[in-house]
Amino acid sequence: MDETISNGTAKNPDVSSDRGAAAIKTQYHTTKEKFHEFIDSGWQRESAGKGNEETVPKGESPEDSLDQTCEPPEKKVKVEGPAEDCKGKQDKKRARGQFKSRPHMKPHSYDDMRLCPSIIQERTTSCFFGERCRFFHDVAEYMSLKPADVGEHCHLFSTFGKCPYGVTCRYSKAHVDGSFKNLVNEELLTKTEGRPTVKNSLDKGLQKRLRKRQVPFGASEVYLRTIGKGADQGGCKKNQADNQAETCSNGEAPTAGGAAPNRTMAGAAPADTVGSTATGVIRAGAEGLGAGGADCEETTSCRELADVNSSEMSPDSSGQNAPVKTTGPLTDADVIKLRPCEKKQVDFRNKLYLAPLTTCGNLPFRRVCKRFGADVTCGEMAMCTNLLQGQSSEWALLKRHESEDIFGVQLEGCFPDTMTKCAELLNSNIEVDFVDINSGCPIDLVYKKGGGCGLMTRTNKFEKIVRGMNSVLDVPLTVKIRTGVQDKVNIAHKLIPELKNWGISMITLHGRSREQRYTKMADWEYIDFCSKLASPVPLFGNGDILSYEDAMKARETGVSGIMLGRGALIKPWIFTEIKEQRHWDISSNERLDILKDFTHFGLEQWGSDTQGLEKTRTFLLEWLSFLCRYIPVGLLERMPQKINERPPYYVGRDYLETLMASQHVGDWVKISEMILGPVPRNFSFLPKHKANAYK
Repeated sequence: MDETISNGTAKNPDVSSDRGAAAIKTQYHTTKEKFHEFIDSGWQRESAGKGNEETVPKGESPEDSLDQTCEPPEKKVKVEGPAEDCKGKQDKKRARGQFKSRPHMKPHSYDDMRLCPSIIQERTTSCFFGERCRFFHDVAEYMSLKPADVGEHCHLFSTFGKCPYGVTCRYSKAHVDGSFKNLVNEELLTKTEGRPTVKNSLDKGLQKRLRKRQVPFGASEVYLRTIGKGADQGGCKKNQADNQAETCSNGEAPTAGGAAPNRTMAGAAPADTVGSTATGVIRAGAEGLGAGGADCEETTSCRELADVNSSEMSPDSSGQNAPVKTTGPLTDADVIKLRPCEKKQVDFRNKLYLAPLTTCGNLPFRRVCKRFGADVTCGEMAMCTNLLQGQSSEWALLKRHESEDIFGVQLEGCFPDTMTKCAELLNSNIEVDFVDINSGCPIDLVYKKGGGCGLMTRTNKFEKIVRGMNSVLDVPLTVKIRTGVQDKVNIAHKLIPELKNWGISMITLHGRSREQRYTKMADWEYIDFCSKLASPVPLFGNGDILSYEDAMKARETGVSGIMLGRGALIKPWIFTEIKEQRHWDISSNERLDILKDFTHFGLEQWGSDTQGLEKTRTFLLEWLSFLCRYIPVGLLERMPQKINERPPYYVGRDYLETLMASQHVGDWVKISEMILGPVPRNFSFLPKHKANAYK
């Protein structure tokens, strides 16, 4: 009985039943030891051949190269109590969570000898710094020390007609002649020159003004003054009562509103001092407003403008109106905001939405997903305070490729002033179709400051942020939330009706709480319930979609569309599967071609020199930590694969398919070497998450 299972089939003595693992056909099962033995032996066998794709650097054995790509020795764990008592607990804890103290190697640290930019760009003038310049100026010497080229085909040169990196390009053989001159394909360059493929770059002049705090935020200041008055309403009521008592003591009867006669709100001048033109515009704008919250804001803004005009037209000490310096005629644009129906509209319904993914949701990855059929894309989460400070690294998250037809940016913040100003800044300087508020980020760094999921429990702040951003944006404002903060305590259904009243154009609901993170399954019944509350505002559901069958079940609920996050990282071709409603048994060579496309897009984004090459490699390795979780369709005993099922150890239908299934970081580095060449001597990489990152 020990050798058989309940259905009568024989057990494999080498394969133990693993609860939570995906069901794989018996002939592909293997053990952990045999799996790594097969990977290492296959690599050595293919390295010995001359026609192999993988190469081993000269003078090194495969074992030596593997040792270089493995992670560094484990750091000593900080122990608060006695070391002997806590050792066991710390060892268990070390294999989970994030590598918060992992080494971050800057891409430029791999390039010891760097050529002067004046030489790379082939300027006619000499270097501005002269002898003080710390870069190489001797091209021949630089070429003798430069690392070997990765390949003979330069993607930038063949795509745009000119490689801007010249002799520093790691594919320089394709476009550098014997005299170290950068060749140009004039015909191709003429077709592509002047057509920017990437938008939303940070202008140097804007960056300088942001750092000096010289950028005006007029619309934001108007809104922030209105919420400041709202905070002082309690004090105003007290002053109003005091004024009423003072009036009664003087023998004057108060009016029905409780205010003394011949007094105006907010210290405004009497009505007869206000110019007729301004009064007519204000009155016309006030008559067209309703009783909603957004309309109240417009009324308050108009009242402020009337206050300004009345103060400018107020009489001087002689009783005559003082001259006023004006900057031009008063137009409707000065006092009337765009109504929601006049803003740019985006049809979100029945769209496939690629989730904003930190680190992995970069521009090259979004381009890959667009090729497979993603409809809506969004940039990585950007901190509003960093954007207002003009940080280049943060503004890089807002870049948009020309292929992204429906594109938005996601902002994180916890204060109405910074979020409103950031929205106004982006509205004036970049091209986006919508702006998303991150109210679902679970990480402690964001949550403890009141951002991310923290906004869900701070509804007063949340309302001010939403209304403020809506008042300065010309594009739709969306929000991404979770079911709640605490596990089994859902609060999204209470927040969604409020979001509708605040003017949100679309809501995305992740079917998990902050405490739950990615444990257990997403609650799609709750998402269905919330979608009915959100109607007619579109609500997208998010969580646990890894196949077209999962997507079809999600669409049976009341959601307007679905958002894909981890499912797109594990298999970016899921967009094609959903649209064609089929399981795609993609081959290992096709998956390798996807990785090659990603590296080409990465070289366009970050450069083809050593610095750009290694940055591309780093993001490729981060993505491979998700791609290794995919199980080919032909190997599954039961379809489809579930996102919460752990892939067991298996031997694929060819060596490359087996190599791509490895969850060892050293094997991911070997895959990157097949595309981007050998890693530098001082290269090191640790994945973002600890689980399954090592043998």
